[in-house]
Amino acid sequence: MLALILLLVGLLAWPQALRADAGPAAGSAAGAVSLPALFEQALAASRDGRFGEALPLWDRVVDLAPEDASAWSNRGNVQLALGDARAAIADQDKAIELEPASADPHLNRGTAEEALGLWSAAAADYQWILERNPEDASALYNLGNVEGSRGDWPAARACFEAAAAARPGFAMARSSAALAAFQLGDTTVAEKQMRDLIRRYPLFADARAGLTALLWRRGARGEAESHWAAASGLDPRYRQEEWLLQIRRWPPVPVQALAQFLALAS
Repeated sequence: MLALILLLVGLLAWPQALRADAGPAAGSAAGAVSLPALFEQALAASRDGRFGEALPLWDRVVDLAPEDASAWSNRGNVQLALGDARAAIADQDKAIELEPASADPHLNRGTAEEALGLWSAAAADYQWILERNPEDASALYNLGNVEGSRGDWPAARACFEAAAAARPGFAMARSSAALAAFQLGDTTVAEKQMRDLIRRYPLFADARAGLTALLWRRGARGEAESHWAAASGLDPRYRQEEWLLQIRRWPPVPVQALAQFLALAS
């Protein structure tokens, strides 16, 4: 999964060109929900995280509009959220077949491929996007996660830094770049980046947890405990080593440092 923790990154609205002339769903009884309305219901359920409710709605949409690439891609995102990465990839494949030039299905398929550990396939999807738009921040960030998963932290750091430069305010990309710097031993830069993030986003748990690990590693226990009190209150998942490695996708050195801090501070 992505470091953004299974956010649905490519939910697409009902195509504007179809809104005006789309009547009631084909074959439906009088008064039945129109296809655009059904699409919006499915989209709302997806955005709200009601994935079990969203999936049958998307099933109906793709049955009624099998040539609508956005419906297939959106259903693929829901399939992934429900834990079926292979079904998600199949849906994104269909969306790409219908709209070969669209970036969103490639981004979404890459996310599903990451969930299966298919790093080369995911990287190929992100690189396809970057060949056409070198400043696509989402593709850069996701590629950074792939490079980290393959153990290439210099490449991961470069991707995270490029993502942060491409999208000002992309706090998670900046935090991931700082964590990659920590992994590579560039702790002075990592500390500065984390402190800058905390000043700008005081409630950003990732930077506070990362700074906790870094401060602990260099022996500043008191300040580490202060940042940890804030981080753990904001998001208790940072206590979970498996979550950090597998879902948030922190590098191993910061994870080990935070685990040591927690073991001795408890």
